[in-house]
Amino acid sequence: MTYVHTATLMMDPAADSRAPGAAITLALCGALDHEPPCPLAPHHTDATRVGDEVHLRVLFAADAGQEPAVRELIDTALASGEARAADGTATHWRLARSGRDEVADAEVPQGARLATG
Repeated sequence: MTYVHTATLMMDPAADSRAPGAAITLALCGALDHEPPCPLAPHHTDATRVGDEVHLRVLFAADAGQEPAVRELIDTALASGEARAADGTATHWRLARSGRDEVADAEVPQGARLATG
C-alpha cells in the first residue's frame, strides 16, 4: 500500500531543505547510499520552502502492518532536528507539525512504482 506523511519544519532560510529528507532516508534505510529497493519502505520526500518553513511530503510504500512503524521512524528522524552531511556539517530544524495525509491523484503513479520496487 502507498501512504503519505507530511511535516512542517521551521528552518533557517539559508539551511539545506534536503537535509530532513536525508534524515528520513537514514532512519528508514540505515544508509543514505544503498542498492534499491529501500529495505523497509521505498519512499520519496518532496520539500517545499516557504520563508522559514519547509513543508515535507513523504510518499512511501509499506505493508499495512508496517505503516505505524514507518511513520514513527519518520517522526523520530524529524524530531531529532538535525542531519549531518558527510563532511560533518549539520543542518538544524524544529518540527512544528507532522501527520498523515491522503495520496494525491498525481502521486498514484509514483506510489505504484515505489510499491513494486
